[in-house]
Amino acid sequence: MSVDTEPRRRRLEPDARRGQILTCAVRLFGARPYADVSTTDIAREAGVARGLINHYFGTKKNLYLEVIRVMVTVPEVAVQRLPAGDLRTRVDASVAWFLDVVSRHSTSWLAAVTAGGMGHDADVARVLSEAEEVAADSVLVAVGLADVTSHREELRGMIRAYGGLATSTAREWLQRGALTREQVHLLLATTLLAIVEQVVPAVVAGPGRSPDARPSGVRRGGGRSADGVA
Repeated sequence: MSVDTEPRRRRLEPDARRGQILTCAVRLFGARPYADVSTTDIAREAGVARGLINHYFGTKKNLYLEVIRVMVTVPEVAVQRLPAGDLRTRVDASVAWFLDVVSRHSTSWLAAVTAGGMGHDADVARVLSEAEEVAADSVLVAVGLADVTSHREELRGMIRAYGGLATSTAREWLQRGALTREQVHLLLATTLLAIVEQVVPAVVAGPGRSPDARPSGVRRGGGRSADGVA
């Protein structure tokens, strides 16, 4: 691919240079298996000396792990920018954000969630597990359950399970073409609403109690008190 490298040779601040290298690594690891990408390839793509990759990331594997982390971890800003509306509005916006991101970086995201070329690597598994925990926290904030302490581990488990559904469903759309974006959005939004409005209240209420005893701040019909919006 013919690319004008002159702009990339300009002097950049360390954070900008690191980000530039990471962006190129995301693109290359998304396009080719791990074993087929070298640090020389990444350096050439980024227009930097190979030594800078070692300086900022250490090893090729460390850089690869950072690529996976960036692709699968929900950034705090994503939750901060959700609209301050009712539950349905925030769920709809959350699902739309997720689908926007995975479609915009579909090749790299698919490579990250499947960790192509690395097999059952413990370090990759750790990064993916950490991302699951971040995603669980982010979803709990988005749907107004961040401050619910009763049955906390069960709630986190439900959201982690939902995250697995989100990943699998997005792959059905992006990788297999079995679903459209609209169908994926409907499935994920409806499921998350059902979890928050029906499953969570039943779990928090406990056996033999009415599920109407829902967590503080969450109202039936899709909403949260205005002062409870994150």
